[in-house]
Formats: sequence, structure tokens, C-alpha cells
Amino acid sequence: MNMNMNMNMNRIFKAFVAVLACATMAMVITSCSGDSHQGKLVVGFDQDFPPYGYVGDDGEFTGFDLDCAKEVCDRLGWEVEYKPINWDAKDLELSSGSIDCIWNGFTIEGREDSYTFTDPYMDNSQVIVVKKDSGITTLAGLKDKTVMAQADSAALHLLEAGGDQEDLAKTFKKIQPVADYNSAFLELESGSVDAVAMDLPVAKFQVSGKEDKFIILEGDPLSSEHYGVGFLKGNTQLRDQIQKVLEEMVADGTVKKLCEKYGSMGISYDMWILGRP
Repeated sequence: MNMNMNMNMNRIFKAFVAVLACATMAMVITSCSGDSHQGKLVVGFDQDFPPYGYVGDDGEFTGFDLDCAKEVCDRLGWEVEYKPINWDAKDLELSSGSIDCIWNGFTIEGREDSYTFTDPYMDNSQVIVVKKDSGITTLAGLKDKTVMAQADSAALHLLEAGGDQEDLAKTFKKIQPVADYNSAFLELESGSVDAVAMDLPVAKFQVSGKEDKFIILEGDPLSSEHYGVGFLKGNTQLRDQIQKVLEEMVADGTVKKLCEKYGSMGISYDMWILGRP
């Protein structure tokens, strides 16, 4: 009798372990498939990157990309959470699950193997901004000058060893990283640096209303690139859901209205490419 009871208990225990293992595996698969946000999308962004993501005059997070993310989530019935991050810590934020995506003027080129991206949604160029009275009018004029760029930005990658503009960068006195572009323009205005390398729409925003102080070396872009929404490598399910809605927003005119809303800050509908003929 006791032996039979022991055998039955062993069978029950083994069955319980098997069920528990299956449940654990199901949880892992669900997590890896991109469903782990469970109706809430946590958007990682740099809060000092206008016009794509920044703190508005009312103290609230705002910006073109954040508006796009909010509209996508509204249409999917999801809650959106804006999470400001240190740009150079974005990989850790994404891999740890602290954020679901990076949506903030995120350049695709050079990062294709590290993230799963939507198709490119916006054209972008990397440009140089200098003080108007600096006497610098071309890229050649940056010889022996100190050039600043945001840490881990596309502009910095272009200028660092192995980047597309490495030869140009060798003519500089120094390349100096900075945490954000608001700080960079303070440095530029004070004369601590001679130039700032950055994204064209952000440069237009920073220069707007200050044309007497700064100029963009237009005609001499460092490169032409594209923005995309970045996800953890392999998370195609979440990527596909968001891309589908973005294309719907183009078709019904929503994206065009958002471009017009931020038009005075350097964004134009001509720059948007996802879902357009």
C-alpha cells in the first residue's frame, strides 16, 4: 500500500514538473516574440533632442516622434509611456527590457546588425553648424578646429576612426563628445568649440531664431541617412505592428499633419518616406 502510494506520488510530482516546464517555456516564447509589453509601449528617447523628443514649455514631453508613437498606440489600443534615457546607455535600456523601442531620430545606417528596425521613415543628413562670424564656410575650413558631436550619435560615428568621414576628421584639432545638443550650442556660442556636427532637422531647430549667431554649412553635408524605429534584435512582431500603423497614418493624412505641426522646427513632409509612393 505504501509502495503504491509512493509510486503515485512520484507520478504526480513528475507530471507537475512537466507542466511547470511547459508553462515556463511558454512564458519565454511569449517574451521573445515581442508581446511582453502587454498593451503598453515604453518608448526610449533623448529628452534633449528637439524637434523629435524634448520637454515642452508646459514641462511635458513632446516632439514629432513622440506624437507619432502616441498616435500609433491610440490606434492599437495601447498605453504609451515616454521614458527619457541617456543616449549612450540606450543598448542597455533595450536589452534589459526597460524600454520596448528607441524612437527618437534614430539613424539606421551603421546599426543594421545591432537592432531590428522599421523601414526608414524619414530622410536625414548630418551637417555642420558654426558661428556666423567664425569665417568657416566649408568643411575644409574645419582644419585645426574643435568639432563637437553628441555621444554615440550618427554624426560622431561618421567622424570617428573607421567612419565615412574619418579623413576629414583627421584634419580637426579635436573631436569632442557631448551629452546633448543644448549643451553643445552653449559651448559653441561661448567659443569653447568651433563647430557642432549633428542631424539637419535638429540643426534647423537650434538655429531657428538665432540666424544672426549660427549658420549651417548647407551644401556640405557629412552624409545622407535615414531614421527608423529601433527594436531589440529579432523582435519583428512588434516592429511589424508599428510599421503597419505608421503606413496607415500616411495613407489617411495624419503624418502630413504632424509634419506641418513641426514645420517651423525643421520637419517637412518631403522628408517622410515610409509608406509613400
